[in-house]
Amino acid sequence: MSQNQVIKVDSTTMKKIADYYGNYRLDKVVPYTNFVARIGMTTITAYNSGKVMFQGVDAEREAALWEGTPSKPKTKKSNGGKSATTLPANFSQLSVLGSDEVGNGSYFGPVTVCAAYVDKTMVAKLKALGVKDSKELTDPQIVTLSAVIKETIPYKLLIVEPEKYNQIQPKYNAVHMKVALHNQAIFLLLKELAPEKPEAILIDQFTPEANYRKYVKSEQHQVQEKLYFVTKGEQYHMAVAAASIISRAAFLEELDKESIELGFKVPSGAGANADKLAARVLEKGGIELLGKFAKLHFANTEKAKKIASRS
Repeated sequence: MSQNQVIKVDSTTMKKIADYYGNYRLDKVVPYTNFVARIGMTTITAYNSGKVMFQGVDAEREAALWEGTPSKPKTKKSNGGKSATTLPANFSQLSVLGSDEVGNGSYFGPVTVCAAYVDKTMVAKLKALGVKDSKELTDPQIVTLSAVIKETIPYKLLIVEPEKYNQIQPKYNAVHMKVALHNQAIFLLLKELAPEKPEAILIDQFTPEANYRKYVKSEQHQVQEKLYFVTKGEQYHMAVAAASIISRAAFLEELDKESIELGFKVPSGAGANADKLAARVLEKGGIELLGKFAKLHFANTEKAKKIASRS
């Protein structure tokens, strides 16, 4: 279901937003705007007034990345209308299972979801290794650090290749699919950890808590207890930071595999470069071949068809 979110930001945050979506900008000029970008099925329009509008299936998730400050997590509403408990003051020092995903906004490549468990005794060690927000690391650093993390802590990684994604997508919208994947990764990791139990489970928030709990009810193995939801979760606990790095590294490695198989450099994101490459793939093997490497429900598919028809 399409959503519409508008936020107001200061000039510093606007610059961060512009940098963040730099690779996803559209080649179009809209009056009174700073830029227009598109990531996955969501369009971001930044206005000169300081307002930023997010439109599409992941509008809430993208807008939530820029609302509020890391030191003040917002109180979330649960299905029952009661306020969920905010994070404990010492949350960063607890034994926490964290989860995060990568690839949902990229046309090519898989969706990768990782749940990682960081016992309180391992927090300092991970920090010493350099574990932090993956956005502050280069891709080579992420790949190297991921290998070290996977040798250090328990984790569960799920990779949904484009071909499988395209089979699931008509039945599951983007948010429902991510809920199912986070829940499954968490469930499988809890099973491996048993009888040890984390003191909390922190999900890098991509939808309101009530929405998450609504979708998770349709899953066979539901994890409902000790759940916390916070945007930019990697700033609150090493578990989410570790999960983010493992997810990102897996996504990058899968893109490299696609590049080798296709014989072309496969880009991340959903910009003009993705359209051009998709057109080449269509010319090479049609929609069947493209479906093995890309998420076909993205608007890029129709753009690629037009490019291919003109060549």
